[in-house]
Amino acid sequence: MAELSSADSDLLWHLKKLKNKEFQSVKEHLIQAPLEFGLPEIPWLQLRKAQREDLGKMLTAHYEAQITWNMMFSIFQKINRQDLCMKIEARRTRNKEIHKDLMHEKFLLQWEKCIYPNINDEFYNGIASGIHRLFEMAFDPKGNMRADNFNVFLVGERASGKTMLIKMAMLQWVKGDIWKDTFSYIVHLTSREVNQMAHSSLVELLSKDWPNGQAPVEDILSDSKKLLFILEDLDNIKFAFNIAESALCSDSRKQVPASVLLVSLLKRKMAPSSSFLISTRTEPQVILDSLAKQTDYSITLNFSDEIRQKYFTLFFEDKGRAMTAFKFIQDNEILVALCSVPISCWIACTTLNQQMYKVGDVNFTFRTSTDTHAHFLTNALTSGAGMPTVGHHLILLERLSLLALEGLFQDMLEFSHQDLRTIGLTESEVSMLKTTKILMWTNHLEDRCTFIHLHVQEFCAAIAYMMPLTASQIFPTNRELERRAEYNDFSPVMTFIFGLLNEKTRDILETSFGCQLSSEVHRRYLLERMENLASNPEAMEHHVPLFYCLFENQEEEFVKQIMGFFVEAAILIRDNKDLMVSSYCLKRCRPLEKLRLCIQYVFVKSKFDMKLTSSQMRSLIHWKDLCSLLHTKENLRELEVCNSEFDDTSERILCKALEHPNCQLQTFSLSGCFFTSFVCRDIASAITTNQYLRSLELGSNNIGDGGVELLSNALKHPNCKLENLGLEECRLTSNCCETLVSVLIKNKSLKKLNLLGNKLDEKGIVKLLQGLGHPDCMLQTIG
Repeated sequence: MAELSSADSDLLWHLKKLKNKEFQSVKEHLIQAPLEFGLPEIPWLQLRKAQREDLGKMLTAHYEAQITWNMMFSIFQKINRQDLCMKIEARRTRNKEIHKDLMHEKFLLQWEKCIYPNINDEFYNGIASGIHRLFEMAFDPKGNMRADNFNVFLVGERASGKTMLIKMAMLQWVKGDIWKDTFSYIVHLTSREVNQMAHSSLVELLSKDWPNGQAPVEDILSDSKKLLFILEDLDNIKFAFNIAESALCSDSRKQVPASVLLVSLLKRKMAPSSSFLISTRTEPQVILDSLAKQTDYSITLNFSDEIRQKYFTLFFEDKGRAMTAFKFIQDNEILVALCSVPISCWIACTTLNQQMYKVGDVNFTFRTSTDTHAHFLTNALTSGAGMPTVGHHLILLERLSLLALEGLFQDMLEFSHQDLRTIGLTESEVSMLKTTKILMWTNHLEDRCTFIHLHVQEFCAAIAYMMPLTASQIFPTNRELERRAEYNDFSPVMTFIFGLLNEKTRDILETSFGCQLSSEVHRRYLLERMENLASNPEAMEHHVPLFYCLFENQEEEFVKQIMGFFVEAAILIRDNKDLMVSSYCLKRCRPLEKLRLCIQYVFVKSKFDMKLTSSQMRSLIHWKDLCSLLHTKENLRELEVCNSEFDDTSERILCKALEHPNCQLQTFSLSGCFFTSFVCRDIASAITTNQYLRSLELGSNNIGDGGVELLSNALKHPNCKLENLGLEECRLTSNCCETLVSVLIKNKSLKKLNLLGNKLDEKGIVKLLQGLGHPDCMLQTIG
């Protein structure tokens, strides 16, 4: 690696190379240079008297290093000292190479320490090229995407491979395969580093990876367009980003709070025109708010069916076994979601592979995430190399489970050697847990380890709840804990507890470890708790989290017993697995009378989609299954659908269910779904077919003249039994009013019409009044 040269960075050394006449010329140029660069001037009297030593100190005191050197480089050119300019250029080139060597050493070392399963490396080598091409295109200064103060966000859920892709990109940059002429320096920063900084300066931040903390700041910041900041785990940063503009800092030398430093960089008060590559699990607008811009670019790590199938093909050497396992996973949205990131996919593939070798095929009772983790943990702790004796299996499980639970209670996802010793784990046990991939070293600290995935820690924590362990505080609370993230959502642990109440799943652990999980106590408590919740509908905002718990349980009578408490349910659907678990539970809810539904993102297709993907086809299958409740639940009388998004097919499936001869729905509300007049055609058909329907609410939809015409024809049909029609805020026109008048005259069942929120003109109001005054009008209430 090239060495830093203190002489090359010494301004005095360059000034001493000047002849007296050249030195005087430099001082004269320094009068105009600040004006050219938009900087405060140095008093001429001080300049005129300054000797070489004085001038160097004066410039250093007045200006930041990069500003001084950029000015001097410009002046050296003007006085025709190209040799000094070449010296500076050579130094800058050498420092770029030194930086690349440092980054190569840093990231190659991290790569070698990574103990993720080898299949993950092979997998990411296959897909990284596509992501890196996006990186290259996004930051290309000649491309259409690049803008000033450009941010690129890499969005993906936990363990989706964001860190791995960034490390691979860094190594690609070092080799010159990407960003060759785009970036000269890359500053890599993690949320852990940011959270541990109380105060810092940009100079210190740039120097953190340099020997002795001495970076060539004057060269790094000389052209900030060539500078890229990489910030990992944005959502794990502890402080808020709403820093007042007046508190921001533009001086790279000044020590400021970490929050001020980071926001000053993000707002380009420092290092103007630099770029940011930011990884996050959450959409950036949620965190950055006013800092995210329309010109920013997001890349989402989406584990599509095709990518998932590629992973299975790489994992299973036999293509037939790979396809058998893949098809089995694809039939269950919970297992599809489990295989949405490489590490969880590896856990599922490992478990499926073990099952196939044991029974000769996939065990088709293997349905839940709890099943998967129970098999994985059991095989890892009882049949791996270097396993303890049979009598020691239970002790090891107890220690591991207590470590997981106490870790979550104290927001600890990473553990030191002392933490492991405190829980009773010996060095040999820890080594074995790492060999079996239950624990692993963290990427950023050598003396910390973590569970291979948070789901594994959550599953072990659920076991701790179920075991008669002694409640204890295993970690001292008076020491400062180094947290990578706060843990405040115990719903996955609760979901696993429901799964462990399943007798067959529980038997996997009890038989293998010789333990007894206290199921009946938890079962009684949960039944009492659910009965209380059902008696107070406002206590649950929506029921989908409960549905996930019940789906994990898979015990028919227990699920029916809990669902039997509920006469109404509210469900928020955002993906396929929400659809699947909701359908599973609602089918087992015999007393269901009212269903409130909001469905978002599921049926929204890209304009570039030429045909349905397998995921979109599964969405429609699950949706049809859910809609079948309208004609299979004999007590269901009310359906409220609000703020939902449908495509033509999903909307038609819903209306076909309304038309089914066994549908006894009396009230149907479809508000704020932004459908057009075309949807009214199918709703009109349902009005004339369904003899039980009495109330129809279509508020906050842009129905238009055509939609009202279709509805009116249905309302005048002799089979229509509708008594209430709500058309609030539907942007009705005077033509719509004229059409509705004919309904008021001919329809003998309609008693209530709500038109609130429509800005009707005088002509429309007059027409409605004429209809209301007609002797054949049976309407009792109009709003």
